[in-house]
Amino acid sequence: MSSDHTVLPRSLDESIRHAAHILSQGGIIAYPTEAVFGLGCLADNTQAINRLLKLKHRPVDKGLILLASEFSQFEPYIDSVDDNILRKIQTSWPGSTTWIVPAPAQTSSLIRGQFHSVAVRISAHPVVMALCRQCRSPLISTSANISGQNMTYCTADVRLQFDNQLDYILDAPLGGNDKPSIIKDALTDQIIRS
Repeated sequence: MSSDHTVLPRSLDESIRHAAHILSQGGIIAYPTEAVFGLGCLADNTQAINRLLKLKHRPVDKGLILLASEFSQFEPYIDSVDDNILRKIQTSWPGSTTWIVPAPAQTSSLIRGQFHSVAVRISAHPVVMALCRQCRSPLISTSANISGQNMTYCTADVRLQFDNQLDYILDAPLGGNDKPSIIKDALTDQIIRS
């Protein structure tokens, strides 16, 4: 597992610090991921997650992805898994594979939806990694579009769908992937989203 500390341009570094501050205050931001813009808030802020789901018109039962900069940030949200499964997960990160892993009962149903599991990923995108490091927390991640509408690939697309309803849009390049992350079940290796 890499601990990539890519040096970011000063203005981008300032934008990330500003975004992290907004997140810490319960805000919702749009930010670049590997393939599309994502919507996020801090994973432990129930009020912000509820607002995010409402903004996106996303049903609660679908669940949300958690992004982090290091595995330890996921510990409150996942049950222990077999060492071999853990190795398999960690060798795929940082990267664009999201893994479905068992979640403890106390993990918010806003995050896990109707499931007894949670979707987690350590992103390879330097902006996402820097945000999670700054916040010392996982971020909720869902595509920055209203459910059923087109994905967003730039800040203009995000503004078109959400107007001024977001607290901040972190303007930085996408990661260069042509589609969102693969989602796999860590226990069965079944591909949930290819």
